[in-house]
Amino acid sequence: MVAILLAGVFVFLRPSMAPDIGLTTLDGHVFNTRNLRGKVVLVNFWATTCAPCMHEMPDVIETYKRFNAQGFETIAVAMNYDNPVWIREVAHRARLPFIVVQDESGAAAKAFGDVQFTPSTFLIDKHGRIVQRYLGEPDFVKLDALLNRLLAEPA
Repeated sequence: MVAILLAGVFVFLRPSMAPDIGLTTLDGHVFNTRNLRGKVVLVNFWATTCAPCMHEMPDVIETYKRFNAQGFETIAVAMNYDNPVWIREVAHRARLPFIVVQDESGAAAKAFGDVQFTPSTFLIDKHGRIVQRYLGEPDFVKLDALLNRLLAEPA
């Protein structure tokens, strides 16, 4: 079951498979999301000009640090309209420890349901299913509890 938080209201949907898409990191490394199967993955669509995105980023970083050793990965997907120089600056200044990409063509946003609003975050289980979608900043206490449960499940 997928829950979408919109204006404080959760909308429940059936789980769907996360799209298999190719992404290029800021340092030029190319990977496909399908290669992350077996891990729990947080895909966070953000922009440097998005105040809520910048507000939640320290919590995204801390969540990654707490759970990465247990098989958790984070992908920060900067929107196609964002300035590449600013993305690199934020990634460097904030010492983002996870995968950072710019969705230059908008293909990643389109593949994840035509993401328009930032931050938009998707939580993917070990089997590649989207199990949670957050529009706006997640409740990180509840996210931690969900991550504990998902990481304890077999791959």
